[in-house]
Amino acid sequence: MTEQPRPKVLITAPFDSAIAESLADGFDVTLIDPTMDGGSLADRGVDEALAAADVVIAELDVVDEAALAKAPELKAVVSCRAKPANVDLDACTARGIPVFTTPGRNAEVTADLSFALLLATVRKVSRSERWLREGNWSESDVFEPYEIFRSIALNGRTLGVLGGGAVGRRMITRARGFGMTVKVYDPFLAPDAFGEEASVVPLDEVLSTSDIVTMHVPLMPETEGLLGARELALLRPDAYLINAGRAAIIDEQALMAVLREGRIAGAGFDVFYQEPLPQDHELFTLDNVTMTPHIAGASDDVIVEHSRIAAAALRAWVAGQRVPGTANEKALAAVGTA
Repeated sequence: MTEQPRPKVLITAPFDSAIAESLADGFDVTLIDPTMDGGSLADRGVDEALAAADVVIAELDVVDEAALAKAPELKAVVSCRAKPANVDLDACTARGIPVFTTPGRNAEVTADLSFALLLATVRKVSRSERWLREGNWSESDVFEPYEIFRSIALNGRTLGVLGGGAVGRRMITRARGFGMTVKVYDPFLAPDAFGEEASVVPLDEVLSTSDIVTMHVPLMPETEGLLGARELALLRPDAYLINAGRAAIIDEQALMAVLREGRIAGAGFDVFYQEPLPQDHELFTLDNVTMTPHIAGASDDVIVEHSRIAAAALRAWVAGQRVPGTANEKALAAVGTA
C-alpha cells in the first residue's frame, strides 16, 4: 500500500517552535521568519516554498490573488487572526480552499489589558505618575495627592460589558473577582446566559446604570457607531468608558464632545480612529483620558495560543473533521453543491 505524501505546510506567521515541531509527525513544515510589513505573500521571496505548499499559515502576510497564483497546490489557509482580514476569501472560495481562523487567540491578554486600563483610568494611575515625575509632590502639602487623585473602589460597583463574546466573558470573570455587579449587552444572548455571574439587559440599561462601561463587541456594519450622541448621553456624569476593542464602535465626534465637555468622569482607550495617533490630537490635552498604544494583544502568549489553535485546525482538517472557525464554510458548501 502506497503511503500518502504528507501535506507541506508553509508558516510565515510568528509561531511557537515547540508546536511547530509537534506538527512534524504528520506534516512537512517550512518556517519563514515573520514580517510586520503586511504585504502580499507573493512578494516575500518564498516562491519555491509557496509553489509546493499544501497549506499556508499567515498572520500579517496577505494571501491575495497574486499569492494564490503562485501556490497551485494550495488546499487550505490558516489566518492567525480572529477574522481573516489578510486573506482574499472570495478568491480562496472560488478555488475551493477553506480558510481557517484562530478565534479567541488573544482573548485572555485583551481582557487583562482591558481591565488594567480600567483600573488605570478609574484610579488615575497614569495622571498621578506624570504628576509625581514632574516633581509636584512637596513637603509643604504631603497630602495633596489624596485630594486631586481621589477615585472610587470597584467593589459594589456595576460594570457594563458591551459584547458577551470571548473577551466579554473574561471581563465578567475579572469584574466578579473585584466584587462588581455585571450587566451585559449582547442581542444574541438570552437574559440568563451567564447565570448569577451577570445579567443580559438592553443597551440603554447598561449605559444608564453602569459605573464603568467597557467595549467588546465585534466591528461590523451593525455595530459601527453603536454608541452615538444619544447613547453617550445616557452615561452618568460619574461614569467611566473603556475601549480596548474597536474605535469605530463609538461615534468619534460624539465621543470627543462628551470628553471635551467633561460629561463623564473619564475614559480609557487602547484603540483609536487613526493609528498611530497624531501627536497634535486633542486627546493628548484631556486629563480625563488614559491611553495605551493598541497593545491589548501584545503578548507572546498570543503566539502560543494561535499556534495551538492552528495546529488543531490542521489535524482536524486532515482527519476529515469539521474545523471550528472556518471563515468560508458556507461559501464552500455552496460551491460544492453548485
